[in-house]
Amino acid sequence: MNDAEESVRGVLAANLKRVRAQRGLSLSELSRQAGVGKATLSQLESGAGNPTLETVLGLSRVLGVPISDLVEARPAGEVTVVRAAETEVLSGRGVDLRPLRRIESGDTVFEIYDQVVRTGAAQESAGHTGTEHTVVQTGRLGVRVDGREVELGPGDYIGFDSALPHAYTALGGEQVRSVLVLQYRAEQHGHLAEPARPASWGLWH
Repeated sequence: MNDAEESVRGVLAANLKRVRAQRGLSLSELSRQAGVGKATLSQLESGAGNPTLETVLGLSRVLGVPISDLVEARPAGEVTVVRAAETEVLSGRGVDLRPLRRIESGDTVFEIYDQVVRTGAAQESAGHTGTEHTVVQTGRLGVRVDGREVELGPGDYIGFDSALPHAYTALGGEQVRSVLVLQYRAEQHGHLAEPARPASWGLWH
């Protein structure tokens, strides 16, 4: 496997082409539904694009699959260690996400992320598949879910249906460190056959 295949770009390229074909969508139709330029999608599928969190979430929502079906990683053994320095970051306008682990239990799939909410910009989402759980570790986090706003501090938790429009904002002039868990029902998880699996994205199974 070459460096391109082991990168986030290479994994997303392979899996995006596969799941788009499974859904029977053309580049033009996926572009229209996801609000992502056709040229951008073409670059992503060739492994030349620079995927942002917003783009991946939008594609996940339209294709009806969890994020991990687009950025799949290799199976974990009995002991899983994911080093911060060895995990690539998926960045959005206001959030940096590091995928740590995916766990399948019965009819439920969990994805665990280390999440940093940066100052200066809110991270907005129109909604995506699954249920979202966040536990704040440091800082003050503002969360808006379908028009309702709450403020969370260290140790506080929030959970909600990810299909609802939502936003995260770092309050008080300091970034927020938190753990994000995305939960899916098995029928929401369109597992891909023989996906590309980069070591750099941690051990998710």
